Amino acid sequence: MMNSTIISIPPDGENVKSSDKQNEGKKFSFLPTSISFPLIKGEKWKQESKKKVIHSVKVGIALVLVSLVYLLDPLFAQVGENAMWAIMTVVVVFEFSAGATLSKGINRAIGTILGGGLGCLAAILADEFGGIGNAVVVGTSVFITGAAATYSRLDPRIKRRYDYGAMIFILTFNLVAVSDVRANKVIKLAKQRLSTIGLGFAVCIFTSLLVFPIWASDELHRSTASKFEKLACCFQGRLEEYFAIPDNEENLPNADVKDCKSVLHSKSTDESLANFAKWEPWHGKFGFFYPWDKYLEIGEVLRELAALLLSLKVCIQSSQQPEPNLRQGIKEPCEIIGLSLAWIMRELGESILNMKRCRAKAVIAPKLQSIKQELSRLSSPLQIEGLEIDENLAISTFIFLLTEISESTQLLADEVEKLGQLACFQAKKPDV
Repeated sequence: MMNSTIISIPPDGENVKSSDKQNEGKKFSFLPTSISFPLIKGEKWKQESKKKVIHSVKVGIALVLVSLVYLLDPLFAQVGENAMWAIMTVVVVFEFSAGATLSKGINRAIGTILGGGLGCLAAILADEFGGIGNAVVVGTSVFITGAAATYSRLDPRIKRRYDYGAMIFILTFNLVAVSDVRANKVIKLAKQRLSTIGLGFAVCIFTSLLVFPIWASDELHRSTASKFEKLACCFQGRLEEYFAIPDNEENLPNADVKDCKSVLHSKSTDESLANFAKWEPWHGKFGFFYPWDKYLEIGEVLRELAALLLSLKVCIQSSQQPEPNLRQGIKEPCEIIGLSLAWIMRELGESILNMKRCRAKAVIAPKLQSIKQELSRLSSPLQIEGLEIDENLAISTFIFLLTEISESTQLLADEVEKLGQLACFQAKKPDV
């Protein structure tokens, strides 16, 4: 029997070593996912349903509050028919998360103020010229302002955070500049509309932040941490499938690749959540200038890892793979490697979720180094001799993908460690 490298897992995972004395006659099995996954998904579904109900109730409360402008005569006497702008603001601005509401509300306020102010100046200047000069001034100002604002929306940095504000600016400027209202009435009308829009925005902020707030930052934090668990379970399922005996394949838990694909397609959602998180005030453990961009970098590495796992699935299901009984020669070390990598993924996810240092250099780095040495040993010609050329190539491809997965895991560990430093994660207590 060939000597192998020791790859240990702390007590919170399974304590696995690949030395000959300890492994002789011992069978390794992965944690079952068929039972835990439905429970986790069911709990997640309940939480999402609860958030949807809360959001719907909050929108109803906001609409009732803003409708008081119509229902109470003293308030209606102040704003008149402009009260509809307050209701319109609530309908348009109120979003699911507090960050999205703040982002849209502040963008709408800035766009309305700038657009209304410049529109008033253009209307006053055009009124001074009168006649044909009025049309020339209005047309020129609308063209220049509209073209400049539209060009700014094409800039990725502005589009990411201020696209809605730029659109409101163009709309407000045009409505004010081309209106038939005389210059002496433009400012009065602008004040009334701004006051009603401000009232609607205040109601949105009050309801969104003070009535069971839903934070985009919390969602991004939890979703990023949960991706590690999803990929760990998918990875374990793939290895179970690879080493399955035909008679027992039906009894194996089917690793759901939907979770792996959801990680692969999560870029747009992560970017939106990170953008909204930057607008949110200090709450819980997330202060101002929290490094949300680092979550996006971690997400990129997670998507690369998800792509490797999908490639591993294709490799495993290839018809060129040797028979299951021929794969048994590398089963035990590969299972040990699988357990170690899955434990590392979960450890990194828990580090983010609990905001604790992951001890990448002290614990994870030595394990990954041992995994690389073991994979290098497995890929040597002596370990896979006696197979046909196609089978030899298939086994080599499988081991190569395991090596790439370990490299991506190493990169993930480095990124999580950097996040811990930037976000000032607490030091994790050593295992007793």
